[in-house]
This record gives sequence, C-alpha cells and structure tokens, in this order.
Amino acid sequence: MTKLIVNADDFGYSRGVNYGTIEAHTNGIVNSATILMNMEGTDHAIELAKRHLTLGLGIHLTLDLGRPLCHDVPSLVDEDGNFLSFQAVLEKEEINEAELEKEWTAQIEKFLATGLTLTHMDSHHHNHQLPWVAPVTAKLSKKYQLPVRITEAAHLPLPIELQNVERFTDNCLTDFYSEGVTFDYFDSLPERVKSLNSVEIMCHPAYIDYPLLKRSSYAEPRVKELHILTNVELHPALELVTYGSF
Repeated sequence: MTKLIVNADDFGYSRGVNYGTIEAHTNGIVNSATILMNMEGTDHAIELAKRHLTLGLGIHLTLDLGRPLCHDVPSLVDEDGNFLSFQAVLEKEEINEAELEKEWTAQIEKFLATGLTLTHMDSHHHNHQLPWVAPVTAKLSKKYQLPVRITEAAHLPLPIELQNVERFTDNCLTDFYSEGVTFDYFDSLPERVKSLNSVEIMCHPAYIDYPLLKRSSYAEPRVKELHILTNVELHPALELVTYGSF
C-alpha cells in the first residue's frame, strides 16, 4: 500500500484559494497544504488553519510572487520592489545567496510565529530545486529540520545539494495540473506509484476571486481541480496519511 499526501499549493494566495483549499480538505482528499507567507490572503489562511488542525501545513517559499518580507534584498526584486517574474528567475544563473537565505528565513520565521506545526517546505514553481537556489534550500532544511518536496520532474537533474536532504515523500507528482486535471487521474495512480512507499500529489484547488484572476495565469482550472478532489473515491491500494505516520 502506498501512503498518499495530497498537498494544496498556494494556500494564502487569496481568500478564494483559501476557501477552496479548506473545502477540498473537509469534503475531499486534500490532507496537506503549503502556505505563502507574503500574500494578501496569508492572515486569512492562518486563521482558517487554526480552525482546521487536521490539515497538515507546510511552507510555500517564494521568490517570484508578491513582495519580499525583507526590505533589503535588491538581487531578488525588480524596480518596483516586487519579486522577479518566474521567467526572470529561470533565466538567472546565480543570485545573492545571503539575500535569499535572509528572505526565506523571514518567511519560515513568520510561519513559526503563528504557533502552527510546520511539516515541510516546498516552493512556488519549484524554485527551491533550481541549481543556484538548492544550497540555500539544503541549508534551511537542515537548520529547521524540515523535510523537502523533491520532484524528479522539475529542474532536472536534481542538484547535488538536494540529493541527501530529508524528503517529504519518496516522490512528488506534479501532473495533476492544467491538461492533466482529469476525472480518471486517480484511477491510474495505484499502478503508477506501486513501487513507492509514499507519494505526494501537488494540486491547486480554489474558488475564483479577483486577486486570483488578476495575478495568476492558472485560475479557472482550479475550480475543476476542486470538483474532482471533492468527488473522487481512492483505490484501496492508496492510504491517505499525514506526515510523520510513515
């Protein structure tokens, strides 16, 4: 039997995303979420998380969405003080590691100040697996004793710094996304993951609201995700678990 964690990314993005995440948890198969600490919906997400303690909660570190928590990280921002775009981040070959470590430490410390239990770390657009980000990822994982989402599908090959970090699960599947959001996705899952002890499925359930439409190129499919995640029956070969129970 494969242990399954279904993790909703982008918790804290907006109230619509937050409500969709909680709906997918209370009436569906989502059992974990990772929270953005720098968005307009962050405080609302924290409030909801404190009322739904059965939802595992990790941190969704970001360096390409919103504004940084720190005010003196010039290598991470554009002329308006916003984080660089996703494309600009991908095109970079190096960054000021001290500034990145400072910002991501601030995001983690803001989470810890909530009093909620922090289960693991991942990042927006899997940026923590970029070669020039990986050293900071590994350092913070060790410092805070946090397991890390590792997906074999992102930013290959896996940077050497991440090859020995503690993994959140054996692998993370990222293809329940866009065209991959189908009603039969979970039907084929047992065969795909039968060799794994544990696996994470990344998802993005949400109700659409204005902040989501304004900022995200991935909005309407989130409603379809929410519908599937609240109507699926898992195969007996898959066991929904919380982190730490395997």
